[in-house]
Amino acid sequence: MTQDYRLVHVSLDASTVVKWSADVEHERRIAIYDLLEENSFELLKSQDADYKGPYKLILSSVEGRLVFDVKSSADDMLMSFRLAMSPFRRIIREYFAICDSYYDAIKSASPSQIEAIDMGRRGIHNEGSELLKERLEDKIKIDHQTARRLFTLVCVLHLKDGRGPM
Repeated sequence: MTQDYRLVHVSLDASTVVKWSADVEHERRIAIYDLLEENSFELLKSQDADYKGPYKLILSSVEGRLVFDVKSSADDMLMSFRLAMSPFRRIIREYFAICDSYYDAIKSASPSQIEAIDMGRRGIHNEGSELLKERLEDKIKIDHQTARRLFTLVCVLHLKDGRGPM
């Protein structure tokens, strides 16, 4: 079997969240599209140790925990685990706050002000991505870009009403 450490399907369990706004739905679609176009995803522990990918990932939020269900391309369950959301909450709150500032700035701020806010936004997003990589390190090996896109999806799952964080 050739090694194929990548995701070929990613979905969010919509039953675990409230309906998203059009903007959030757009961000979700872009993150998934970009993730599927280019990613590095290696399951380090699995119910089938011989399986080397490709993988399907279903993310959900249950009882304040982020749930990862990882399946084979044939839909066999390979691993399911939960991560506490509490370590992400501060970063997610800061990320949503700076995103709000960014979208407000686009309407009236100078290009240099917009750029400064955007740099801060990317910095906080990178911080969340690195935390996600650290939290996954004994289960899943991912690269920086994969972590960034997955963190975007974690943020989407963290919305309580399609607009703001829980």
